[in-house]
Amino acid sequence: MFLSVFDVFKPGIGPSSSHTMGPMTAAADFLDLLRGTEAGRHVAAIRVTLHGSLAFTGRGHATDRAVALGLLGFRPAEIEMDEAERRLADLARHKTLKPDTLPEIAFDPACAVVFDFGPPLPGHANGLILTASGAAGDPILCETYYSIGGGFVVTAAQLEAGTSPPSAAADPRLWPYPFDTAAAMLRMAQQSGLSIAAMKRANEAVSRSAAEVDAGLARIWQTMNGCVERGLSQDGELPGGLHVKRRAKRIREQLVRERGSNTAQPHAIADWLSVYAMAVNEENAAGGKVVTAPTNGAAGVVPAVARYYLDHCIGADVGRIPEFLLTAAAIGGLIKHNASISGAEAGCQGEVGSASAMAAAGLCAVLGGTPAQVENAAEIALEHHLGMTCDPVAGLVQVPCIERNGIGATKAVAAASLALRGDGTHFMPLDNCIAAMRQTGEEMNAKYKETSLGGLAVNLPEC
Repeated sequence: MFLSVFDVFKPGIGPSSSHTMGPMTAAADFLDLLRGTEAGRHVAAIRVTLHGSLAFTGRGHATDRAVALGLLGFRPAEIEMDEAERRLADLARHKTLKPDTLPEIAFDPACAVVFDFGPPLPGHANGLILTASGAAGDPILCETYYSIGGGFVVTAAQLEAGTSPPSAAADPRLWPYPFDTAAAMLRMAQQSGLSIAAMKRANEAVSRSAAEVDAGLARIWQTMNGCVERGLSQDGELPGGLHVKRRAKRIREQLVRERGSNTAQPHAIADWLSVYAMAVNEENAAGGKVVTAPTNGAAGVVPAVARYYLDHCIGADVGRIPEFLLTAAAIGGLIKHNASISGAEAGCQGEVGSASAMAAAGLCAVLGGTPAQVENAAEIALEHHLGMTCDPVAGLVQVPCIERNGIGATKAVAAASLALRGDGTHFMPLDNCIAAMRQTGEEMNAKYKETSLGGLAVNLPEC
């Protein structure tokens, strides 16, 4: 198993990697499928049916909008928002798609995207079916897609065959360090004398030059850090109807005023961590550009801890950010391979819990931790998110998601610090903790897995 760092960290738009980026990709893939078949010559209309969590929280996650964007030919990594908004407005007026090399296709976003609130499709909680019809209204091509978390999409056939989604990684038989468990990762680190980041980099080098890896990591960090800065500079109300106000800018201004004064509290460092994470997730909630880390709903944790390292740790070096990201991606890949990063599949333990483990590992590494200490840091962070539900109010990635990223970041720093105080030996291995997360997710009631049918989502204060 090897997920490239560029699979784990992908640029995209908010508010959700599974409910926005995934369906957008699926819709764009369906257009490509039409182009490669005889049905593409005869298509006259397209209909999309959303199932499971995509139906229950799709409106709050803008899934219908994402599908329309995909059918307009946009993909998450390359989307230009001004052009996208113009094309969406044109589609709403004319209700017609004009894709390259295909006939004009009837598609009314208001009625051609159907929210099916019945049982989910059998393969995954996030399922969608795209159907192309001919001029007489008869179906001529149908494909089922599953958005499996982190922006990854597979067809029903791929899921049944156990085929991974297209990856930026090379043939696994060529990977010098093909670890698929934490135990294998530690064993290979001990045998090679390399850090986790160095092994990860060696795997990346199979399909990319060193310069390409460095440039790609620099772009990831530039996008992450840019998102932090945008979030720290914006105020106003987030979209969606909950009237949630942005807070990151105001909190940052308070912290700057208090810095060095006799009113500053020692715990203000935790507020800095939280505000970095909240800035990212406020941007995500507003539909801005973010990086999956490993998902959009948990996108604030990793950049927040990286910023904490740069801004507040003694001896911090921006040149070690690639090491941070590579280490974090190694842990994220293990969790995705052996459990899940999907809130609809595992609850928020799979999103913010995974992100916290990734960030803890990255911070531990750049603060001088050994591979054993890094594994310990990831385990501590993940362990203390086990059982966390995904219950977004009104299906929006706002309450409790924005604050939850801040708390996940503080847990990551605490976990890294505890691990660095030890020698790497500990009672509960990371592999067992990941297995416990998978089992907990399997047994968790669907009400608490991104359906907004339970938990905080149905316990609102009376106005």
